[in-house]
This record gives sequence, structure tokens and C-alpha cells, in this order.
Amino acid sequence: MAANTGAVVDNEAEVGHGQKAEATNASPAPWIQAKELAQVSGTRFTTWYFLSHRFIKHETLSRQLLNFWTKNPGTYLAVMPSMLFRQLFDPTSSTYTYLLADPKTKQAVLIDPVKEQWSRDLQIVKELGLSLIATLDTHVHADHITASALLKTHAGSKIMVSKEGEVSGVDRELSHGDIIEMGEIKIEVRSTPGHTNCSLSYYVESANMVFTGDALLIRGCGRTDFQQGDPRKLYQSIHQQIFSLPDDTLIYPGHDYKGRTVTSVAEEKKYNARLSLDKSEEEFVTIMENLDLPRPKLIDIAVPGNKVSGYHENGGSEAFKEIVRGPSGIPEISVEWVQAQGNNYRIIDVREPEEFTGELSHIQGSELSPLGGIEEAASDWTRESPLVIVCRSGGRSGKAALKLEQMGFSQVVSIAGGMLRWNALGAAVA
Repeated sequence: MAANTGAVVDNEAEVGHGQKAEATNASPAPWIQAKELAQVSGTRFTTWYFLSHRFIKHETLSRQLLNFWTKNPGTYLAVMPSMLFRQLFDPTSSTYTYLLADPKTKQAVLIDPVKEQWSRDLQIVKELGLSLIATLDTHVHADHITASALLKTHAGSKIMVSKEGEVSGVDRELSHGDIIEMGEIKIEVRSTPGHTNCSLSYYVESANMVFTGDALLIRGCGRTDFQQGDPRKLYQSIHQQIFSLPDDTLIYPGHDYKGRTVTSVAEEKKYNARLSLDKSEEEFVTIMENLDLPRPKLIDIAVPGNKVSGYHENGGSEAFKEIVRGPSGIPEISVEWVQAQGNNYRIIDVREPEEFTGELSHIQGSELSPLGGIEEAASDWTRESPLVIVCRSGGRSGKAALKLEQMGFSQVVSIAGGMLRWNALGAAVA
């Protein structure tokens, strides 16, 4: 929006509560659309920053705006785009996932989605009427597996992660200075290595927010003793890339273990026990080298899984990456596909017991687990194991596959046509 002195304020537009105005002779910032501003050389612009993330109508500020314009004739107003924001939490890994969206275009991204929470996250996206365009991981995690692959499968979102992570299955490799466009909102990529060699932070200037992953936590920081971590690099990253931001910039970390949700640049400069401004680089290095922390419990599962974007963990099946879903969203494969793969997968038959031993028989080596009790039975199954589901014709197995995915199983497929198709092709039965 642009308005000159004395212009009528658009009552439907929204600006941030508690904002401040600054007049400047500088050229418009990148987020200002040229068509929204008068094309006058040397025009002064007023930028209104969102500070509290609560919004009020223009008419509430109309007197303030008119007073400002009266004192600053010829000044134009450029309102930075508002942003829809949700902070989500995984209690198992104490990981924060962040949903950001442009309320105008409905485009959205998720930062650091957790595999076990993918269906929750996607439900929120759908309920808010958003279109998930990308998942952004801050680094290759050692304490959980990313939901990027599952969200790409179900929502068509692009997988984005640091180029330094050497991750497969990625749609866009990110480097320092890259810009991710989400409607009218721009997300700036800042390289912040040190916790890992591939750590990134995501800065949204228009929302006055930065998402730091494990690089900078509330009153702390991520460890530096694995995944090419380096305490000197981390110290430099935080001081150069995060502490260089305006003091009122809100910092949203990748984890917190004490129930805290947000901090600010000013707070961490003053109160961070490891990285405050009164701590030298040498002091920080000494602190980090003497933490003597235990090895992360899930590192041997999480890192390999995240190196392949969460597609297949523990050496799972590369073939599962090629599965294409039909209009109903069910991941289906053919009888021929199952035969070509041999006995590499666990086959679950979700028919009733009398069907399992009846006329159509069952696939050699398959396990009986009727659909009605599939969730209870699967509670003890390994979430990372590839599963092939079968029933009489494909209907029940499709329902089972979707239920299992909602439970966090990342490699599940249903046999199209079921045992009817299996027998029609003369495939071997028990």
C-alpha cells in the first residue's frame, strides 16, 4: 500500500500494533513492490515494522498517521506484508516446527517439520486454507527425522536444505544470501555453521523474526562436538549473522527444554550464558570443549534418515521413493512390483482370518493383521521398516496404508487389486 499526505487510509489494510515509523531517503527495500509507490526519484519512504505480531486496523492509527504526515510532507507510507505464524512442538524431541504463511497468497512453508508430526502439521495447513510450497530444514538433525519427504508426497512441497549438508532428494540446495519467496514475503537464508557444518538460519525482515535452529537457543546454543561442528565457527556465526540483526528481532530456536518459546537479539546479547557480548571467543571455545555431553540417542538413525530427506531410514528401500500416489492419495503398487522386489519387505494382510485361509489364500510369508485392529497391532512395529499392505481387492489395504502413515510409518504401500489381482496373474500363494 502507498499513500501520500492527506490520503484516505484503507480501512481494510492491517498494520502492526506498537509499530514505529522511520523516514529515510534510501531506495525502497526489496519487499516493497514498485507499483505500490510513486515513481519519484528521491522520494522519502516510511517503513512500519511489525514488533508484537498483533494487528490492528488502520483507523485506530489514523490520527497518528496524519500527525506524522503533517510533520513530514511528501513522505510515502510502505506497509511491510503481514505474516501468518504458528509455533508447533514435538514433545518427544522437544523440537519446534514453525509454520509461516503469506495471508494474501496463502503460500506457506514449514521450518524443521518432524516425521511423527507430519499429519498434524498438514492438517493445520489445510484447516487454514494454505498451500504448502516448501519445507526448510535448518540442518541435518541428530535427534529426529525430518517430515520433508512425507510432506512432499502428500502436499507437493519442495524440499530445501543447505548445500553443505550433501542431502539427497532435495529440490533446492540453499546457500548464504539466498532468498526464498513466499508470496509477498521474503525469507533470507543466513549461513550459521558451528553446531553442524550445514546449519542455516532463516531471517524474515518483514516479520522481525529469525529462526536459528540449533545454532542459537534460548540462553544457550547447540553442541559443537559432532557433524563437523566447530565452536569458533559457531561463535562467529552468532555474532556476525544473528547479533548483527536489530536488537528487537525475535529469535525462534529449534528446541527448548524448559518451556520457553521465544527470545530476542537484545536478550541473548545480554543473558546468553555462553554467547553474551561479555564472553570472548576463547572463553566460548573453552566452555564448549568441556561440556562432556553424552552421544545423542538417535544419531545413528536420524542422521542417515535426514541425509536422504527422510525418504528411507536405516538403509530402507530406494524403490519406495518412486511410488506415485493416485487421486485418492493412497500409495499403490502393482503385483508385478512386489514380485520384482522379492522378499525385501514385510507384507501385512488386513483381511479377516477366514479370508486369509480361504479361497484366495495368502501371499507366502505375509502376516495377518485385520484392518479393525491395525492401529493397536502397529503400535509395536518399527516405524522405519518398509510395509506392503494387501487385502481382497485393494480397498481395505488402502485405508490401512493411510492410517499407518498417519501413525508415522514413512514407507507404506498398498497392492492395487489385492489378492484378486494376485491370483489372476498366477502369482504364488501359500
